[in-house]
Amino acid sequence: MADFEKISELMQKGKAEEVKQLCADALAEGVEPKEVLEKGLLSAMNIVGEKFKNNEVFVPEVLIAARAMNFGLEILKPAMVDGDVDEIGKVVLGTVKGDLHDIGKNLVKIMMEGKGLTVIDLGADVSAEKFIETAINEKASIIACSALLTTTMTQMETVVKAAADAGIRDKIKIMVGGAPVTQKFCESIGADIYTADAATASEKALEACVS
Repeated sequence: MADFEKISELMQKGKAEEVKQLCADALAEGVEPKEVLEKGLLSAMNIVGEKFKNNEVFVPEVLIAARAMNFGLEILKPAMVDGDVDEIGKVVLGTVKGDLHDIGKNLVKIMMEGKGLTVIDLGADVSAEKFIETAINEKASIIACSALLTTTMTQMETVVKAAADAGIRDKIKIMVGGAPVTQKFCESIGADIYTADAATASEKALEACVS
């Protein structure tokens, strides 16, 4: 039967082609794609996320693991299109207006997808209107805003107000993060969740979606 430990081990090492082959082998053996996803790929990404949080691995290792996960997903996704996998939750993610930094945001995306969440990445320099419009259209559970500059972090309050003006504030959680952002700032603008790193962001997002 499928060797989920082997898939996990190879994914953590970034062995993309081998992960892809093992995922294909598992499907050929009749293993459900959802099982391969959860016990192989997502479980590996959880380990990577934990190690990243504890400074045992760094950004390059996270990126190669994420690449290997995507290779595996290439095989699994076509087998999952029949609704085999329930959507856990949907997150609209972006760096706020006026801020072009996206490395932190990209890591958050990787970690959130590693938890099985669907992430709509709007990129950098995203207006409050774009966050809200996308959240409504996509029926998202969370808006996640990133900022690296003290001059742009104030845009996060604009997003909170825009959500209230659009009448969706009680239906959606707003997450904030980035180097200058703090728990105190999060509370002062009326946002819901602050986290200091990408791995914790993914954990809190998952909690918010399943609670």
